[in-house]
Amino acid sequence: MRNTPIDKSLVDGIIGSLGIEDFEKATIREVKSVAAQSEKASGVEFIKLEMGIPGLPASQVGVDAQVKALQDGIAHSYPDIQGYPGLKEEASRFVKAFIGVDVNAEGCVPVCGSMQGTFASFLTCSQCDKKKDTVLFIDPGFPVQKMQLQVMGVKYETFDVYDYRGDKLAPKLESYLSKGNICAMVYSNPNNPSWICFNEDELKAIGELATKYDTIVMEDLAYFAMDFRKDLSTPFQAPYQPSVARYTDNYMLFISGSKAFSYAGERIGVVCISNALFRRHYDDLAHRYEGLPFGLVFSTRMLYALSSGTSHSAQYAMAAMMKAASDGEYDFRGEISIYGVRAGKLKEIFKRHKFYVVYDKDLDEPIADGFYFTIGYPGLTGGQLARELLYYGVSGICLKTTGSCQNGLRVCTSFITDAQIEEMDRRLAIFEENHPVE
Repeated sequence: MRNTPIDKSLVDGIIGSLGIEDFEKATIREVKSVAAQSEKASGVEFIKLEMGIPGLPASQVGVDAQVKALQDGIAHSYPDIQGYPGLKEEASRFVKAFIGVDVNAEGCVPVCGSMQGTFASFLTCSQCDKKKDTVLFIDPGFPVQKMQLQVMGVKYETFDVYDYRGDKLAPKLESYLSKGNICAMVYSNPNNPSWICFNEDELKAIGELATKYDTIVMEDLAYFAMDFRKDLSTPFQAPYQPSVARYTDNYMLFISGSKAFSYAGERIGVVCISNALFRRHYDDLAHRYEGLPFGLVFSTRMLYALSSGTSHSAQYAMAAMMKAASDGEYDFRGEISIYGVRAGKLKEIFKRHKFYVVYDKDLDEPIADGFYFTIGYPGLTGGQLARELLYYGVSGICLKTTGSCQNGLRVCTSFITDAQIEEMDRRLAIFEENHPVE
């Protein structure tokens, strides 16, 4: 056995001090804490793959617009609970330009990031019909969304889509929806953490079943247009960002400024509610909220109770970024394409040292290179792999924490530098030597 870059006893002591008994269940924050403390105590720089934080500068288009709004005095005014009209109009136009569907400006509601958007949406969807009290997750997915439901006391069910792609997806979904208790379905596309991308047939199946069983689809587009296998950068021209919005009226789209525009710090996003759903009246909602339709319950009750609106100046930033993108003046995909380049380099290194990509295919097509990918190592569980890699100064989170049933880790490409890619190669060579594969 060759010595590991970081002493095992040091890492084990820190893990013990934090009370982490099962690394299979360690949260992102716990893994981050172990890495930070181990780095400080050892003096060895960690290659941090656990946090899904943008690694690029914020969009200058947004920064300039937000600064101007602040200089013009916007900070003294409460934003309208429905949102800044300029942002609502540009969000509607952005959806048309890059998804190719029509959503009225009234249904485009600014939120404090998609996190707040999903929280308010879970509240609204779970109160539409007393008989439908459960949310269905098409996993793997973002763990905090399940925590949100835990906080509000709403039930959920989940399944790992790994074995249910293509023609197998619809029967699996119907096995849950046919029970009559599912109020909403949730997934991200591209997916966090696996980076799978549903194709049009799969989205059509989701949409048609949502209509058949009167279930709302919450489509998380946090990684908007980041399937770099396709050129999704030209506004008002196919190919468009794939979306369930083409196949049902029961949808809510979550468009975040965090990753596409590297604007995570200002907590800005837009929830785009279909025209039909926005104006729809549900008996249970109407009884509880003075006869208001779905969209106004979402904005004037849920969002109002949560925050009284979204940062006023950040809405000006989001409006400017969306406008510039729709005008063809701002190639946001060009700026973020570096994530795909990094993923390609990292995958090559991992594979060369006997690792494998866990979610490796979109049906018959190799998975795209992007913000995330997943890795496994023969003979090791996800928890064992996560812990072992810490001795080599590499940190990642287990797939089990994302609702996956597969052994492995999520790799985030956002903070990797060229120098770290070379260092990763060196460290994984030692890992491979210490963990020979038969």
